[in-house]
Amino acid sequence: MNWLKTSILLAGLTALFMGAGYMLAGEGGMIIALAVAVGMNVFAYWNADKLVLRMYNAREVTERTAPGFYGIVKQLANRAELPMPKVYIIENDQPNAFATGRNPENAAVAATTGLLKILSHEEIAGVMAHELAHVKNRDTLIMTITATIAGALSMLANFALFFGGNRNNPLGIVGTIALMILAPVAAMLVQMAISRTREYGADAGGAEICGNPMWLASALQKLEQGAQSVDNTVAEDNPATAHMFIVNPLHARSMDNLFSTHPNTANRVRKLREMAGEPQRPWG
Repeated sequence: MNWLKTSILLAGLTALFMGAGYMLAGEGGMIIALAVAVGMNVFAYWNADKLVLRMYNAREVTERTAPGFYGIVKQLANRAELPMPKVYIIENDQPNAFATGRNPENAAVAATTGLLKILSHEEIAGVMAHELAHVKNRDTLIMTITATIAGALSMLANFALFFGGNRNNPLGIVGTIALMILAPVAAMLVQMAISRTREYGADAGGAEICGNPMWLASALQKLEQGAQSVDNTVAEDNPATAHMFIVNPLHARSMDNLFSTHPNTANRVRKLREMAGEPQRPWG
């Protein structure tokens, strides 16, 4: 069902781009904007993992330097039948985690020191299973495609702002102005809807990988409380990376939660508790 929702949202976003592209810039401008956006996001797809890990000063750990944490990830990767990802720790008091990488063969998972301090062994397993589910579902690719189309729409809006748009469109100058304002907002809303859908999918997949939905449910409650009480200044300065984290890292600035990329934590916990009624595989 999550894949169906994602497909519908992606189709809607594509249709929005095609329609708005013609209205705002005509066929030529639409093609140029899409080409530029694709180029930018191809670069991001191949390099974003390194850029984000460097941005957060993440340090890679091994089985020797962090045997407990690394061992959890290794066991989960085996259970998920995934290649072993690179494992990172971020020196940050806010409890949080994310996965990155263009495919399962080039993936990395990272957790903050704040998360490792407050969660139990089982809760850490639940969180890292969620991140490995993102890797298995190739959510990085999905969000790159989404960002490509949304970025192209923003470029079209800027094109119309400076060059007046396509005055021969069926709605005339009024339609151009309206789309110039509304199209990027609509694209952002669809992008957030896709992000939220993928979070639910990773919750379900993570519960299956670790074998007990309640481990992730318990962790989410602690992470939500911790993220709301501890600032993550790097995330606040780079809000475009917020969607990567398992819980929203933003809270310190008034506009942070206006358009949240994460579903409500209480709803996520409720769904996981519903899953807990199913037979569970033992850990280990």
